[in-house]
Amino acid sequence: MTVDERVRVRIGNASGFYGDRFSAFHEMLTGGELDYLTGDYLAELTMLILGRDRLKDPSLGYAKTFLKQLETGLGEALDRGVRIVTNAGGLNPAGLATAIHELADKLGLRPKVAYVEGDDLLPRAKELGLGRPLTANAYLGAWGIVEALDDGADVVVTGRVTDASLTVGPAAADHGWRRDQFDELAGAMVAGHVIECGCQATGGNYAFFHEIRDLGRPGFPIAEIYTDGSCVITKHGGTGGAVTIDTVKAQLLYEITGARYAGPDATARMDSIELSEDGPDRVRIRGVEGEPPPPTSKVSLNTVGGFRNEVDFVLTGLELDTKADLVQRQLERGLRHRPAELKWSVAWTEQANAETEELASVLLRCTVKDPDPKVVGRAFSSAAVELALASYPGFHVTAPPDDASPYGVFTAGYVDAAEVEHVAVMWDGTRKVITRATETLELVPAEGAPLPMPLPQLVAAGRPARSLTREVPLGRIAGARSGDKGGDANVGVWVRSETAWRWFAHTLTVEKFQELLPETATLRVTRYVLPNLWALNFVVEGLLGEGVASQARFDPQAKAVGEWLRSRYIDVPEVLL
Repeated sequence: MTVDERVRVRIGNASGFYGDRFSAFHEMLTGGELDYLTGDYLAELTMLILGRDRLKDPSLGYAKTFLKQLETGLGEALDRGVRIVTNAGGLNPAGLATAIHELADKLGLRPKVAYVEGDDLLPRAKELGLGRPLTANAYLGAWGIVEALDDGADVVVTGRVTDASLTVGPAAADHGWRRDQFDELAGAMVAGHVIECGCQATGGNYAFFHEIRDLGRPGFPIAEIYTDGSCVITKHGGTGGAVTIDTVKAQLLYEITGARYAGPDATARMDSIELSEDGPDRVRIRGVEGEPPPPTSKVSLNTVGGFRNEVDFVLTGLELDTKADLVQRQLERGLRHRPAELKWSVAWTEQANAETEELASVLLRCTVKDPDPKVVGRAFSSAAVELALASYPGFHVTAPPDDASPYGVFTAGYVDAAEVEHVAVMWDGTRKVITRATETLELVPAEGAPLPMPLPQLVAAGRPARSLTREVPLGRIAGARSGDKGGDANVGVWVRSETAWRWFAHTLTVEKFQELLPETATLRVTRYVLPNLWALNFVVEGLLGEGVASQARFDPQAKAVGEWLRSRYIDVPEVLL
């Protein structure tokens, strides 16, 4: 029996983050065949936003956008027999389930709505050694979703589950997998990881975007998952974007570390993945090996770190260093209370003899943080504005500084999985406690992958070795995708031929990476080798400070670090160009 002859389940995703394309929900329901439709709304920053919503109104704490999408999509889903699984419940899945019932009554519909809870550890945070956060949510797995679907739910709402669990749950329910079928579960985890970020699997944010024929409105991805855990990534026909080995590979490298990708249901071996084309806009993923999950549960912790403010001074023309020095001294001298953190940074974008004023200017940014909003609020703003007629020639700012605003800090905690109560609340109100995994395995880094044979030096008689290479941007031969995990950044980089891999794996070392990206030179950088993907993944610890909510960096989620790396020049063998 071929894989194509086995039972498959079609799982589409209509949201990669809170704020994704609103119409995608309806487009996915009406664009073609689906069995399940998922929606991922919970990034690290989203949990902080929902936490602040809940502080203002305890009945909130869920992604309100999802409820609005259901107004036009719920009837369509019921008519087509498409079941919906989403983590839009955020910090209040029970509240969202109630709101869905109220919406359904208004629409004259009778969906069976279940929800999954138990991830919220805030009431026990101190007891569990997690401090005093604003939010504390354990990452649950897929089995609460499975129980709800097995019980007949049309809509399953969760709180903080792993992103991949939204896909693993429907696949495990449909195929009847046991909890110890780790290869199959790991295969579904990988499928979920590919489709969880929506259009990033169909050409969005793709390094070689110029190769995508129609990127105006890319379609959202679908995973066709088979009984053996293999899958095909595709999209609805007639939609924009593309599904290729490289668009899938880019998403596989997004926000991972090394060969082991851990979740509460299984640990997927990323070094076992095999990719192949399966027709236009179809990429097959097979061979994924799974291991038992770790015995601990990861916990998403968000706290209010304090208050921040900033001002951008515009420096134009000559003597820019001297102008910058002057305004720095003036502003710091004018502050009545020095903030706990005061940081200056300059974006050097000016050109000599520039033909426009903008090209003759640079931005000097002052960012301040403090536990006391008064220190970085109006007092700081006034000190900056008061310099308007008393500082460097050409003084102006991009916008007047405002009052202080709160910022958040994300950290990851870990607790014994036995401490987390995982509960599925069925559509009729009955509650089912989900038992923890009985077979676990401590998570340790995989053994270092073997490097390929080096690319031989092509030496021609009388030709210097230097002539066999050319200094070009790394992006001429390599793709990249980068992202954030708390205060750390990951940069996945891959090449597209075995010949290039034989050069690349030996060339882009940690030392070379830090040389190309000087911001990382003083930080701890770990390199992971993934030969089956012809890829390297670099994890840069501390590049993002205390995480995206703290706004510690120009690119706070490290979204463009990979593109920065691709723009850097490196000696590449002519044979690869």
